[in-house]
Amino acid sequence: MGKRDYYEILGVEKNAGQDEIKKAYRKLAMQFHPDRNPGNKEAEEKFKEAAEAYEVLSNQEKRAKYDRFGHSGLKGGQDFHGFSNVNDIFSHFSDIFGGTFGGSSIFDDFFGTSGRSSGGRSRGGGTPGSDLKIVLKLTLEEIASGTTKKIKIKKYKTCSSCNGTGAKDSGSFKTCSACNGTGEVRQVSRSIFGQFVNIQPCSNCSGSGKVISSPCTSCHSEGRVYEESTIKINVPAGVTDNSYMTLRGEGNAGKNGGSPGDIIVVFQELEHEYFTREGDNVIYDLFISFPEAVLGTEVEIPTLNGRAKLKIESGTQPGKYLKMREKGIQHLNRHGAGDQLVKINIFVPDKISAKEKELLKELQKLPNIKVPE
Repeated sequence: MGKRDYYEILGVEKNAGQDEIKKAYRKLAMQFHPDRNPGNKEAEEKFKEAAEAYEVLSNQEKRAKYDRFGHSGLKGGQDFHGFSNVNDIFSHFSDIFGGTFGGSSIFDDFFGTSGRSSGGRSRGGGTPGSDLKIVLKLTLEEIASGTTKKIKIKKYKTCSSCNGTGAKDSGSFKTCSACNGTGEVRQVSRSIFGQFVNIQPCSNCSGSGKVISSPCTSCHSEGRVYEESTIKINVPAGVTDNSYMTLRGEGNAGKNGGSPGDIIVVFQELEHEYFTREGDNVIYDLFISFPEAVLGTEVEIPTLNGRAKLKIESGTQPGKYLKMREKGIQHLNRHGAGDQLVKINIFVPDKISAKEKELLKELQKLPNIKVPE
């Protein structure tokens, strides 16, 4: 399934101002905030989705590219930051969620905190897993109608022996001595501006409030193992070279129950033997003889879906493009397809026989063969 429209995600019109976009994002962030929806994966995905939409639409340059080219106009790593986990969102939008040193945020009244602290640890315990990047090479035929790929990769997976806890069994935990089981460490500092309280997840227990006394022998207390996995990638029709899609939660598993990362799939278009691509159209160079151009003919040529016949009218000029409707690439996330454009070229032999040369000289004398003055 393709990515949803960013304006649709935030529930605003395409001519919405920045204040309206920010207000809409605040509303969604409050609704789907992980602390308000503990353990709800669907809410977490909507939280990430809204953050992605806001990051693009709150930036004038990125928004202009998106308005003109859609998702394919945004290049991963350049035009889009990407979020591997919710902590990444809190740190990226500090103006929305507040700072770390006692700064207020839109969530203070709800949760009594200043948003999530940075440091790469999830509040419920465990360290989030990292993202993975895959370059997927595709032929024009695969791009034209979409395809499904199954590939094998090495990645961290949740340990099946301990279900990601890292412990030998449920009784293999004890209260963390560093935070006394709270999962948080508070640091109080004073300045001329007053007292500041910095709350961070406890690094000794990863914010869980417990430490492992007897580790799992399969994963050595990490809660994950490095194994080969087969992933399925549903490639929609019409993707472009260097565009990408995100497989949420399919990246490296987190440590000790931390949230998994994502897989970023970057599409790479392979060079084709016959066709060049221009948007959703494909161009094919057809060479015919001079008599065929003058008299007309019917030829069989390749398309992205096999071979097809093409009629060439008499008097067709070199350089003319003949259109084969909807023989090109399916449009991304909408109905219809591009066309196959056939460029007519006249084949000029570099070697001819004596008889052919004599006939051409006779032909050259005829009035309708000469180039008009």
